[in-house]
Amino acid sequence: MLDFPRWKVWSISVFLIVLCALAVPSFLPERITAGWPVHPRINLGLDLAGGSYLLLEANTDDLIVTRLGQKKQEVATDMRRAKIDIGEISTSGGKLTFMLRNAGQLEDARQLLSQKTNGVGTTGQRDWDIAVVNSTQFVLTPTQAGIQAAIDGAMDGATEVVRRRIDSLGTREPTIIKQGSTRIVVQVPGLQDPTALKALLGKTAKLEFKLVDVNADGSQLVKGIVPIGDQVLPYPSAAGFRASYIGQEQGKVPVIAVRNEAIITGKNLTDAREEPDPQDNQPVVAFQFDTEGGKSFAKVTQANVGKPFAIILDNSVISAPNINTPIMGGSGIIQGGFTVKTANDLAIQLKSGALPVALKVVEESTVGPDLGKDSINAGITASIIAVVLVVLFMLVTYGRFGIYADWAVVINVLVIMGVLALINGTLTLPGIAGFVLTIGTAVDANVLINERIREERRRGRSVVQAVELGYKEASRTIFEANMTHAISGVIMFLLGSGPVKGFAVVLLIGIATSVFTAVTFTRMLVVLWLRKHRPQTIHI
Repeated sequence: MLDFPRWKVWSISVFLIVLCALAVPSFLPERITAGWPVHPRINLGLDLAGGSYLLLEANTDDLIVTRLGQKKQEVATDMRRAKIDIGEISTSGGKLTFMLRNAGQLEDARQLLSQKTNGVGTTGQRDWDIAVVNSTQFVLTPTQAGIQAAIDGAMDGATEVVRRRIDSLGTREPTIIKQGSTRIVVQVPGLQDPTALKALLGKTAKLEFKLVDVNADGSQLVKGIVPIGDQVLPYPSAAGFRASYIGQEQGKVPVIAVRNEAIITGKNLTDAREEPDPQDNQPVVAFQFDTEGGKSFAKVTQANVGKPFAIILDNSVISAPNINTPIMGGSGIIQGGFTVKTANDLAIQLKSGALPVALKVVEESTVGPDLGKDSINAGITASIIAVVLVVLFMLVTYGRFGIYADWAVVINVLVIMGVLALINGTLTLPGIAGFVLTIGTAVDANVLINERIREERRRGRSVVQAVELGYKEASRTIFEANMTHAISGVIMFLLGSGPVKGFAVVLLIGIATSVFTAVTFTRMLVVLWLRKHRPQTIHI
């Protein structure tokens, strides 16, 4: 029992001092700790700091249509490369349908399509069903498993894009989680006006560069007559601009004809930022493509000098400049009558990536900081009352050994806060409940140890033997009891979300720290006292 080497005493002491020191910045105003080289602190959740709550829902109908369009292009490309002659591909009825012009290529086409519609996910189910009608007509129908896999992938991508956009705003500890299969929950502590956030998250930011069809007739475009291989898109900033390929119907947004196939898309974008235009100092968005995108952009612009191309964002043309010279180096600027704020918002959207599925806000709420302040004050009051009552109980019941247990409780409170600050954790109202619960149960281990020491003394053991057996025999029970608590906490952490997960985090940290302080730390204090005074009897 008395074999407690000095290195161990110093190790435990330094370890606890460091963790307690990490808790200090959380007690001080942020303006004071901002200049410190290291200032970890506990962040406050939405229910404590106030802020904004948004529930976003995906429009999966558009995703299914987009998926059909992508599959159509993929089939057309694959058949052309395989030199299989097919007719026009139809997407009506949510299916892909096309005819073979040469019935002798039926098996080649079937084999090629089978290779391109392999199993999805871990189930091995096919994402498209293939049927042949009248020996020459192929019908590809999306399976439910394929649709669900596409939705899951799009939602995972959308969640990550939303996270990057919010992080670009400089917010602290936002909560961004999927809810169900088509919804995303966004909680941003400290943000009282979600208007700008909604505008930022609601835009898909799908960037495309397409060649303009200079042979299109603007008068035909406004009548809905579109050349084959073209699409008509709105071009709001073209008002007053006269060109044969831009429709100018009175009282409506001008439209422009562009080619269906994109020169390049936002997936090749590596950087986007707001900066002043060198010519007129107006805000523009400068962009940079990766190596592959830069080569493609240079190749197309070399082949189309003197022709216009359209810069398209979310199916709306921002600008349609002429290619005066080949654009080398994979960089350029987007002009669109921006303000500094709108240019910066667009840069954030482009740099964070396009949303793979459109999102809309279906629920929102704002929590005021006053409610959170009341919760913090109530939590602090509850914590103080819990600590005081526990300290008095242990002191009255176990005397000197109660004092050691009280020291463990105080140290445990600081250590929990230090660990939360170290992991940059977020404290929520349920987290405060877990904090108070941990304080109340922190002395359970000391109660077990002290009662066991009492029992050994009644059996006639010496002081050293009683203390040694008390810690040794009680440790097994303490470990088993806390393991059951930890299992419950792990399950809540893995399966819960939001407040439940916040409660589980504080509970798990509290279990680990309370066992360490109640057993190891108090044992160190008892050993140091026994070595110094060598008592023949103890009052416990």
